[in-house]
Formats: sequence, C-alpha cells, structure tokens
Amino acid sequence: MPPPRTPGKVLRQRLAELRGPAVPPKALDARALAALAANPGCDRRALLDGAGVDKAQLADALGSPSAFGQSQFAFMRGNAFEARVKADGGAELLRLVHEKLDPGAEPPAAGVVPDLSAVGPEGRAARTALALREATTAAAWTLLDHPMLALDVAGSPAFLEPDAVVVHPDGSWTVVEIKSFPMLDGSADPAKVGAAARQSAVYVLALEEVAARLGAGPKGRGAEEGGTVPDVRHRVLLVCPKDFSNLPTASAVDIRKQRAVTRRQLARLTRVEDIADTLPEGTCFAPGLPAADLTTAVESVPATYAPECLAACELAFHCRDRSRAEGVVTALGRSLRSELGGLTTIGEVLAAAHGAAGDPDDPAVVALRRAAALRSEALRGRATPPPAGRSRPAKPSRRWPLVADRHPRPAGGRRERAGPAPRHRAAPASDRAAPGVRTADHRR
Repeated sequence: MPPPRTPGKVLRQRLAELRGPAVPPKALDARALAALAANPGCDRRALLDGAGVDKAQLADALGSPSAFGQSQFAFMRGNAFEARVKADGGAELLRLVHEKLDPGAEPPAAGVVPDLSAVGPEGRAARTALALREATTAAAWTLLDHPMLALDVAGSPAFLEPDAVVVHPDGSWTVVEIKSFPMLDGSADPAKVGAAARQSAVYVLALEEVAARLGAGPKGRGAEEGGTVPDVRHRVLLVCPKDFSNLPTASAVDIRKQRAVTRRQLARLTRVEDIADTLPEGTCFAPGLPAADLTTAVESVPATYAPECLAACELAFHCRDRSRAEGVVTALGRSLRSELGGLTTIGEVLAAAHGAAGDPDDPAVVALRRAAALRSEALRGRATPPPAGRSRPAKPSRRWPLVADRHPRPAGGRRERAGPAPRHRAAPASDRAAPGVRTADHRR
C-alpha cells in the first residue's frame, strides 16, 4: 500500500516519481515542443514531456517500438556541416547574417564568441542571459554558440539549445538554425523548411522571455532605469549546404505566423500538475516495469491521436492501435473529426448514417444520411443489368495467337517449329519441266 499523497508535495518530486526515482530526466528540445504545440489537446504527451520521460524507451517497453528519430549518418553529417559553418570564430556565419538580415550595418570584421560553459542547465541558462546582456551593451557583432534558453511550458521549465544566436551591433537578437538538407538553386524542401520554422519559433519565444527578464536597452540600462527590452528579430537565418556541395548558403525565413500559432497552442496546454493530480496513486512510467503495469499507467492519461503524430511522437504506434481498437474518429484525421461534430466514434457515425441513431436536425447527421442514400442509389444502379433490346452482340475476338499456341512443345522432346510453309520449295524431279518449256506455274 503506497503512502498517502501529501498536499504540499513539490511538483518536481511528483514528476520524479512519475518518471522513476532512478531514471534521469530527458531534456525537452524545441522539436518536441513544436510537436507538442501542434497537438495541445494530448494530455499524455504533455505529462510525459513535462516529467522528462523517454518516450522511445517507453514505446519499446510497451511492445510498440517506433522508428521515429534521426539516423546516425545524418547526425554525423549535420555535426560536420555545423562545425564548418562556425569555423574561424563564426566568420562565415556572421557574414551570412550581415548579408541576408542586416546589410546596412557595419560588416563583421571579427566577432566575439563568449564562453557559455556552466554547471547544469540552470547555470548555463543564467550564463547565457549574462552573455546576452553584455553583448547588447557592447554593441558589436557577437556569436553565442549553443546558448541555453529556459521556457515555461505548462508550468514546467523547459531548457532549449538553439544552434546559435547572433547579437547585432544595434542590440537586436537573431536566431540561427543550421540544417544539413540541401538548398538547391536557392530553395529547399518546403516540408523541412516549415519544420525548421516551427522549431525556430520556439527559440524566438524563449529569447523573448529572456529579453523581458533582462530588460536591457541598447545603452545597457535596465528596465528599472528606463531601458527598453531588446528586439528579438522575427526573421531567422536558415543555413543549409549549397546545392550538392558542403559550402554553406543561407536564407531569411519570416516566422511571425509560426510564432503566433506556437504561442497560442502552448498557452492552451493544461498545466502539468493538474494532469498529474488526476492520476491514481503509485502511477509510474519507468521502462523497467512490467508491460502490463506500463500499459495501465499510460492508458490512465487521456491522449488525442491524429495521423500527424506518426511523424512527431514516439508513442504514435501505440496510440494508433488503441484508437483503432476503440473506433475513434480522430484516428482518421482532424479535419474529419471537426466535420462530424458530436459523433466521436465510427460506430456512432455509421448508426447515424443508417438512421439508427442521431439527431435528425444535426447538420452532420443530415449530411451522413444524404451520403448513405446516394451511395445506395449508386450501388443499385450499378447492379441493374442493361435492357435486352439495347444490348449489342459481342464482337469476335481478333487477338493474335500466342507464341505458345503457334509453336507447341511436345511432351517429351524438342519443340517442333510450326509455321507457314516456305515460299520457295523445290518441286520433285518428276514434275520439273524440260529446259525451254514454259508452264503455267513458271515464275518469271
């Protein structure tokens, strides 16, 4: 019998119990936050990500492994390209930022690259905030390599690490995202660019929180001294390999739309402590537990599955199997779910279409019954034979005989060549005409 829950239990301790006392937390990155913002109604993912549960290991323990993730080759190639872009103190990267985003500023002769090393993610986040304040005061080109940013997500802090943040001489900040997919003739894959824009929008939101806390103006004065909040640019720099080479090229991406959507979706997330309070006592997601106990723990948290989860969540296969078994309409797509209104299961939809259930005044029920009637009418018309008087006799087939029909193979021997008689066949000696005598069959 587990001990009774104390009302004053700290949230971090509660999340550690959910994760497992001996299981280290998994950091929540911007890619996971972007996927979480795309599906804010999924309490299961919000709780697991907030508690730092490794969903890949959890999926393996549940018997539904997922192939979601990046290959080792792509990971190594991306690291090699990023190292090349940031070589020589980030000279090439600063040149691209100046060329694409701030051509009117002074060209970067030699950028400043501060040291951001510290103990733990909290220490690195504090060191990053201090470096941003110093760079804004210095009014010079500054490159922050892999800074640590903190963002509050549903009442739980998330530590994010962008590829780079550049501070301009005017004190504004720019997020730099480095990807290994190519940019052919100045354009890249739209799906990959969209994913990079959503990921960069999370970094921009985190930078805006840091800027609001710092409140350092261009002159280095704090907010309490009349300073202004630093400007976080809404155009990020996407750096990719040029064509089929390893040379870097860049493009400016406007992420104002992605930023607004991500902010709104993150604000809709239910707070993690509210979800954790609804769970039974003793719920734990440690991968070492038996599969039956893990299944019970996972099913105790409601989930909202959609086909888009297959490309963004490690538990997508498990949730898909459960949704199909329960006949949930959302498994067929969010657009279909929104059109069906209060009909949430496939059984309810079929019953409403056949007239066995449903409100006759519901527009969704009316549309379903109309579609069912049209389908029945179409199937009846297809099954009715054509009138006898208008039927046409079948035309004789003009198909040429197959080779196998023209050249039959004997049962126990070689194939005998069957075909037309040769054009010139010598006549028997007795039938040959005498020299100089013409016959009717003589060919000139």
